Amino acid sequence: MSSVTKTNVINPLVELNKHGQSIWFDYIRRSLITSGELKRLIDEDGLKGVTSNPAIFEKAITGSSDYAGALDELRQQADLTVMQAYESLAIRDIQDAAEVLRPVYEETNRRDGYVSLEVSPFLANDTEGMIAEARRLWKTVSRPNVMIKVPGTSAGPPAIEQLISEGININVTLLFSCDVYENVARAYIAGLRKRAAEGGDVGHVASVASFFVSRIDAVVDRKLEALRSDEADALRGKVAIANAKVAYQLYREIFADDGWRDLASSGAQTQRLLWASTGTKNPAYKDVLYVNELIGRDTVNTVPPTTLDAFRDHGTPGATLAARATPLRRSHVSASRSTKSQRISSPRAWRCSPRPSTSF
Repeated sequence: MSSVTKTNVINPLVELNKHGQSIWFDYIRRSLITSGELKRLIDEDGLKGVTSNPAIFEKAITGSSDYAGALDELRQQADLTVMQAYESLAIRDIQDAAEVLRPVYEETNRRDGYVSLEVSPFLANDTEGMIAEARRLWKTVSRPNVMIKVPGTSAGPPAIEQLISEGININVTLLFSCDVYENVARAYIAGLRKRAAEGGDVGHVASVASFFVSRIDAVVDRKLEALRSDEADALRGKVAIANAKVAYQLYREIFADDGWRDLASSGAQTQRLLWASTGTKNPAYKDVLYVNELIGRDTVNTVPPTTLDAFRDHGTPGATLAARATPLRRSHVSASRSTKSQRISSPRAWRCSPRPSTSF
């Protein structure tokens, strides 16, 4: 796909592909599909996937007339629960989006072209419940390029391992900590090993690990601001990006060891990091901050509509993930708690520890 339009203007979204990053769309509604807009985004902007969650569907259903006819039909079914009605609407959109993305899935040899559907948030702490619902949704949607989203809670890794072993594509969501991310990545690899041991095809299962970004700054910046110091102010808007860069270093280490190479030789693909929550929440920051600063090989960035439009207009493609993050070591945090600038109730994200650089 050419990155130059008819007016000879380079499209920054398409340019991201040259740096090994895929752009997905953190948005879905029925008219996006039926109007041909999703197809246009794929053709002109190089869009390679779609993510959804219950909040996105709520806005789509209640904030548009797209579903008026379908809702009228559902009202005629008196015994239908709210959850059943929601799934009826959401699953149809997921299936239709998957069909539009199917050529991307095939052209990229199953690396991209996915659309994600989330299990119920009420199952976040229920491993067996997650497994059962993921199986049900996978079977109901019945598309090879769907990913079932499961949360990266403590109940998540066992579910991820089991579902991957069964050949179900998984998008692990709500990751904030490098420690938790590592557990998720190891669960993915364990699932592939189990699948391989049982004679399954590891080349037909895919996964991404959705690592959240702007929400970390939204929390940490408030704490930094309360410290009222130049040192603290200098860190505002930087912690989430540094945390993500450390996670990327960890990704490169995990998927470069000898154990992984055995699976890769059988056709397995890495579980890419997907940068989520990349819309800028602080108006003082650039509206493309969390795209500009997190561009690198073998990553995905899923963006909301406003961020997609902003990056198309004035994004700056470049291999920014190659720039090293400031080390955030456990020892640094614990040894410095006596200073005012470090007396912050740090999220787990601050406890990440960078690994040695590896060739990849």
